[in-house]
Amino acid sequence: MKKYRSLAIGFGVLLAGAVLFTLLIKAVTPANHEDQEAQNELTKLFPTAMAQQSPGALITLPRPVTDGRMSLERALSLRRSIRSYTDEPMTLAEVSQLLWSGQGITNPRGFRTAPSAGATFPLDLFVVVNNVTGLRDGIYQYLPADHRLRFVDNRQVQVELARASLGQTMVSEGAIVIVFAAVFERTTRRYGERGERYIHNEVGHASQNIHLQAAALNLGTVVIGAFRDEEVERILNLGEQYRVLYMMPVGKI
Repeated sequence: MKKYRSLAIGFGVLLAGAVLFTLLIKAVTPANHEDQEAQNELTKLFPTAMAQQSPGALITLPRPVTDGRMSLERALSLRRSIRSYTDEPMTLAEVSQLLWSGQGITNPRGFRTAPSAGATFPLDLFVVVNNVTGLRDGIYQYLPADHRLRFVDNRQVQVELARASLGQTMVSEGAIVIVFAAVFERTTRRYGERGERYIHNEVGHASQNIHLQAAALNLGTVVIGAFRDEEVERILNLGEQYRVLYMMPVGKI
């Protein structure tokens, strides 16, 4: 009997190892939703590697899906401003997909998912993380060139941000808050005062991309433009060159 019990235990260990190896292989080069699901499972299995990161660390994001299951028309019909979210954490793959939809690179020349006047790319996306599996809470910057996150600050600022946003509680209740910040000089040095209009146009393009991507992922979001500018910029401490234009809390619904 002991012999058969030992064989059964050995077989179980081998089977578990084979399943884990399969997930690892699939996560290396995700090309569709099935592969992305494998990446999500991997993130759940090993959350502590990300959670222990410190400010300055670079985090490689899962490869974005570029051929999803939902049509553009369906996503347009589902797009709504949603202000209430559950306590369920978001996944790193979902964060990756949202950021790519807003400012991801889609061309060898560096062109992105949202049009930019003269390819001056004045926008930078920052993410305030409140509840993401495998990511420590804090402030991150999206780096489109490498499709990575840079951990900027480990402060938890969601409650302060909500106060600075005239008490809009969804800012503190979302799993993340995507912050659209602009360096105006990138565009105005080429187009002068007219460049300011182009930047405001661009933030509309990028935020709508994220809104539609959230709908396709069955996530809730809303665009927030009502906040005290200087207070928000002080809380985030992104640097004097940045002006915050928009914020989008995102969460499970």
